[in-house]
Amino acid sequence: MGLVYQTNKQTGITYAYENEAYWDKGKKQSRARRKLIGKVDPKTGEIIPTRRYKKRSEPMEAPPAKPGPVPITTMKRCFYGATYLFDQIGKVLGVTEDLKACFPDTYKQILSVAYFLILEENNPLSRFLHWQKYHIHPYGEDLPSQRSSDLFQSIEEAGRMMFFRKQGKRRLEKEYWAFDTTSISSYSEALEQVKKGNNKEHDRLPQLNLALLFGEESGLPFYYRKLAGNIADVATIRELMEEFDVMGYKQIKLVLDRGFYSQKNINALFTHHQKFIVGTRLNLTYVNGLLEEERENLNLWTHLQGQFGVYGLCRPIEWEYEQFRPYKGDTLKEKRRAYLLLFYNPEKAAKDQIEMNEHLTQLQNDLLAGKQRDDYRKEYDTYFTVTETPKRGRKVEPKQEAMREAARNYGYFALLSNEVKGPFEALSLYRSKDIVEKAFGNPKERLNFRRMQVSSELSLNGKLFVEFVALIFLSYVKKKMQDAKLFEKWTLQGLLDEMDSIELFEAPGHGRILGEITKKQEQLYRDLGVNPPSLYISGR
Repeated sequence: MGLVYQTNKQTGITYAYENEAYWDKGKKQSRARRKLIGKVDPKTGEIIPTRRYKKRSEPMEAPPAKPGPVPITTMKRCFYGATYLFDQIGKVLGVTEDLKACFPDTYKQILSVAYFLILEENNPLSRFLHWQKYHIHPYGEDLPSQRSSDLFQSIEEAGRMMFFRKQGKRRLEKEYWAFDTTSISSYSEALEQVKKGNNKEHDRLPQLNLALLFGEESGLPFYYRKLAGNIADVATIRELMEEFDVMGYKQIKLVLDRGFYSQKNINALFTHHQKFIVGTRLNLTYVNGLLEEERENLNLWTHLQGQFGVYGLCRPIEWEYEQFRPYKGDTLKEKRRAYLLLFYNPEKAAKDQIEMNEHLTQLQNDLLAGKQRDDYRKEYDTYFTVTETPKRGRKVEPKQEAMREAARNYGYFALLSNEVKGPFEALSLYRSKDIVEKAFGNPKERLNFRRMQVSSELSLNGKLFVEFVALIFLSYVKKKMQDAKLFEKWTLQGLLDEMDSIELFEAPGHGRILGEITKKQEQLYRDLGVNPPSLYISGR
């Protein structure tokens, strides 16, 4: 028996055959039997076996396991109550379904790490082995350091964007979205976007900026992106609009801090047909002009809202809209309807005065000591005059008129919107941005991410995403606790500890049996929007 090679003239592929010679008695001549065994690799000359030949020559692989509960082979007792809660939240919010669609091979690992980050407050991921031994969780196995690193690096941009799209569409057009940024310090010099910037917590380390988008009513995050540490808030909006287009978000309603205000950003929001409420500075010409016109009216009882303890009124304006049109090579200019919302808060006035007095004292001390800070350079010049002579030394004189002008605006603030003209409706929506500011404390404090300790971009991207998934679960629990007024009796950690104490017993031949659950625990599940687990559980 030998090998015969034959080339197909049409395709150019060379095939290899087993050739067996034999004597044909009927025809009384030598004949040959040929069996195809594969095609020849043109580069290496190796024979690539055909499927039929491979099946005959190699042992057959075991058929894939049928879907369903994993059979119980060992007897064990694990904590189950808190991870069960997260399982149910994942179903309610569609997080599990969306993760499975975006990361079909690793979604269970992502969920398990997210559960660990929430329940093991501030503990490093090296503790996962210990935690998983005593908890029922989606992945059901250990994730050693190398495998967790592989997990983070496997989370690609396409999957993340698909997840944002799916989560966003579950709440699209149902609420305003609050957008804000924070800074995360890093010791790593290998990360491209870690830069020196304006750290909001006055940390002197280089930083990475993180932008988050939260639902104003749901209190849930569904988008984030990382930014270079030296990128200012005002520069992020146009990129945000472009990514909204990529994800298919249309007619978004945004709540933005005044740090995002600029003429270009407002024009970009109009261009993309987005509704918005944004804080504005009082020293803008059109804002200051209307405030002067309404300053006396603003303090009248008729404009007081007792719930907020704030005076407010609305002035319709015409926004001077501009849009450069590259396809025509011109700039479109027209007027767009908008609303300027003016407010006065007596409590804020007193607070502004105290803070300004402290700030002016600090500026004066800096000047006297000759230790000016770069970020206050403009304010030194605005409020003080510094002279220095050989005899009298350095002399710091306050600019009374500038201080008097600043004092006139204590307690006043303004918002701009292209949809909401009710001042107190706008104020209520604007204050919802506080949920973003408070949420930033979760990944930094509870989720152990105040200072990044990853050394590669891929690991950073993946870890940020898993932290974000954990933040969704955490935000849901906090919102439900607030709605049910559970914070009057429980801390977040105390409630999770209470749920985590519920056990699940597994025994071969007997299935999974839930441990004792109290009426108090049952009520907590209901307050958090999920049904309590049943006494007997056939499978996970």
